[in-house]
Amino acid sequence: MDFVLQQFITGLSIGSILLLVALGLSIIYGSMGVINMAHGEFIMLGAYGAWALREFVGLTLFPSLIFIFIAVGLIGALIELGVIRHLYRRTLDTILATWGIGVMLQQIVRLAAGGDLRYVQMPPSLASSVSILGVSVSAYRVFIVIAVAALFLVTWLLINRTSIGMRLRAVVQDPSIASSFGIDAGRVRTMTFAYGAGLAGLAGALVAPLKSVSPEMGTGYVVDAFFVVVLGGVQSLFGTVASSFILGQLSGVLAYWQNDTIAKALVLLIIVVLIRFRPQGLFVTRVRT
Repeated sequence: MDFVLQQFITGLSIGSILLLVALGLSIIYGSMGVINMAHGEFIMLGAYGAWALREFVGLTLFPSLIFIFIAVGLIGALIELGVIRHLYRRTLDTILATWGIGVMLQQIVRLAAGGDLRYVQMPPSLASSVSILGVSVSAYRVFIVIAVAALFLVTWLLINRTSIGMRLRAVVQDPSIASSFGIDAGRVRTMTFAYGAGLAGLAGALVAPLKSVSPEMGTGYVVDAFFVVVLGGVQSLFGTVASSFILGQLSGVLAYWQNDTIAKALVLLIIVVLIRFRPQGLFVTRVRT
């Protein structure tokens, strides 16, 4: 029983991190249909933001989260206004443009902060371990699980229980009809992209104490995030949650039996097979037409 509980908690921790990095992409890709190859760089900017605010301003991690969310969200809004807005319904052009933006952001950070690895201090209050049913777990990882649950709840309420979310759903289903009812589709898309980018920045800041910070750190995260969103069902937030924790549990079990490298390869193979036979994802959001 101790082994099962330990593996479940390990999988929960991995799944929460996957959900954290995929939640912003789920908003941008699922709601707007934009394949944002710069999503990993938004995560990287959030991590560097946490490091810079601590290094040059003296802000600890928790107070810096607000500034990181706003700053990365504004960068996302500028990218949407300057580039993405002109490329809707041009999938290949969007992929190339956002990939180029990602490369530029990497090089800007490299020039500004250097290519050396940076480290973000874990909050001292969460640096210890806690016991859950007799299993020792990092307090910071428990905090991440709680933070991810809170971010998901806020995102779900924003989309499903506010006027902004109603406008977004209208634009997703039919932009022309939404515009005829006075909804500014361009403004809604800009706000949505900014919110998704801000979530990615938060993800980077929260993951930074667990990983070293480098200009290339977002590359691995964006692959994981795309797999989570596609496997869960592109327009399903609950599908993103379910696929995150399914993949987290798979990764935890396979890593125990083999190692992290083989576990990652096997998980990717399982995802490819599932997508081959169910390309729409595990969960499909049904809409009236």
